[in-house]
Amino acid sequence: MRVVIAGGHGKVAQLLHRELAGRGDTAVGLIRDPGHAAALRATGAHPVVCDLEHADAAQVAVHLDGADAVVFAAGAGPGSGAARKDAVDRAAAGLLADAAEQSGVRRYLLVSSMGVDTDPPAGTDDVFAAYLRAKKAAEDDLTARDLDWTVVRPGRLTDDPPTGRITLTRHADPGAVTRADVARVLVALLYHPGSAGMVLELVAGNTPIADAVAEVVRP
Repeated sequence: MRVVIAGGHGKVAQLLHRELAGRGDTAVGLIRDPGHAAALRATGAHPVVCDLEHADAAQVAVHLDGADAVVFAAGAGPGSGAARKDAVDRAAAGLLADAAEQSGVRRYLLVSSMGVDTDPPAGTDDVFAAYLRAKKAAEDDLTARDLDWTVVRPGRLTDDPPTGRITLTRHADPGAVTRADVARVLVALLYHPGSAGMVLELVAGNTPIADAVAEVVRP
């Protein structure tokens, strides 16, 4: 399987590269900083410099040639303002979908966030509220498209070692999940096309990843 990952230098993406490479799959990481290429190669991925904030769909589509799936794991990151949350977390996700449509890549996994479908609590930081709005707008755009999409909404992300056990469901109670487990769930979903058309929330739990994914895709 050839998978193109937007936000290729992000923490989840780099873990995803390693998981895919370990299976013998081809991971292609889209990055905007050429200086990150060596880090991607160290994970087994093929780095491609493509700035989703300044490219158009045709330019991105070139890099999707031969891909079986795309994963949007990009984010504006800490320290960015509300405008960049919109530019990356919403607009770039839509741009990747445009490129997928142009190149004929139907499978699209979007890494979103828990909490996007409710109003932010009173006192929520303006920038974080903008982030949640951008993620929800990206979801709304993607789920309206004729693509084989799956939306994954992780809870609070940690860098703890993976547990291999999760809760994966349409509505989960708030909680945390390791980035390593998120990466493993993404791989499992890529190999379960029956998860297309689902919006799934993900936190740590007691169910092995393979079983949790099989359960949600079971007819």
